Amino acid sequence: MAEDLQISKGTKEEQYRDLIPQVKGLLEGEEDLVANLANVAGALKEQFGWFWIGFYLVKKEELVLGPFQGPVACTRIKKGRGVCGTSWAEARTLIVPDVEKFPGHIACSSLSRSEIVVPLFNSRKEVVGVLDADSELLDHYDETDKQFLEEICSLINFE
Repeated sequence: MAEDLQISKGTKEEQYRDLIPQVKGLLEGEEDLVANLANVAGALKEQFGWFWIGFYLVKKEELVLGPFQGPVACTRIKKGRGVCGTSWAEARTLIVPDVEKFPGHIACSSLSRSEIVVPLFNSRKEVVGVLDADSELLDHYDETDKQFLEEICSLINFE
């Protein structure tokens, strides 16, 4: 198990490439989902310094707040509501350059300006939650974030 995170200072792609083996080390041999989600959120927050990063997990008919890093957040989100609920309903990653322009955006914090939400899948390809990252900057997330965050999420065992 990795215990010290080595922060990379290269390009965004280099930062992700340096972070992924460390995330694998954090997850290796640990079966507890909450512990793994907490460490992934912590690693992403430390590496990128985003305003908010965390997980919401599907429980019955809504997303319920899971491990996160950042200010307090919305606790429950209905399917199809906001960016997180829409990502869940559509089973796809959403990149939102300006949250004010997203129909039905749920403002957990007025400081959040852009967002990326990645659905989390179990082995049956069912959405079991989402990874949500918020930035105080407009147009902060791009296809590089999408590619690597989807890869990181695929490393987590949701069984």
